[in-house]
Amino acid sequence: MDHVETNGARIPAIGLGTWELRGRACARVVNQALRLGYRHIDTAEMYDNEREIGEGLRESGIKREEVFVTTKVWQTHLAPPQFERSTKESLVRMRLSDVNLLLIHWPSSQIPLAETIGALCKMKKEGYARHIGISNFTVPLVEEAVKYATEPLVTNQIEWHPYLDQSKVVGACREHGMAVTAYSPIARGKAAGDKVLSTIGMAYGKTAGQVSLRYLVQEGAIVIPRTSRVERLSENMEIFDFALADEEMEEIRKLARPSGRVVDWAGAPRWD
Repeated sequence: MDHVETNGARIPAIGLGTWELRGRACARVVNQALRLGYRHIDTAEMYDNEREIGEGLRESGIKREEVFVTTKVWQTHLAPPQFERSTKESLVRMRLSDVNLLLIHWPSSQIPLAETIGALCKMKKEGYARHIGISNFTVPLVEEAVKYATEPLVTNQIEWHPYLDQSKVVGACREHGMAVTAYSPIARGKAAGDKVLSTIGMAYGKTAGQVSLRYLVQEGAIVIPRTSRVERLSENMEIFDFALADEEMEEIRKLARPSGRVVDWAGAPRWD
């Protein structure tokens, strides 16, 4: 398992995304993923599965200290009192004393960012989170967040896959020593059937999805693909035994297009 080191954090380069995983199925997938070697689990208050994340972690038998757990505070809870309460409620649901990484899930135009960043930093100082970061932040918001932060921000979790050029925000993050975590790294399944990715993968005995993940890892990203299938859990992990050539990386970059974003909604910021 490769790791990304950033602003004092050491984060496994691949994790299990758990959006839309619910109930016993969620706990079972988390358990299986950890038994297969995953050491990074990503959840959020909004996913409504934190209780099952905790159950899966305990059922796996893997020591808590070996697993990097990320959760996020939802957009409507970004005022400091609500932020603190939401963080503590997440820990209660997971039955954890702290999380490895706490993120602001989506920025909000309704709450001053300085207040939210202050609450985020407070959660780290008080020991509820070992590391902190942001999610779905644009270049201007990254700059603003860094300006207000009194503790290191270790990552910006954003949508990133071959169809979406995120070079501007990735560059902004790297200027501040922050890693980038890629959610929807297979573009919600679209990359799995891509002809270019499939052709490249044939030379390595890999699938198009694996090529998509490998591309992002070589770009320096942390990837958190979501799946509920055991065979896909194993497949997604098998991306560290090959490397894409420079010309193949460039070919994949050319897949990006203006309409490539797959996650967008009314509460999103104005994208870069």
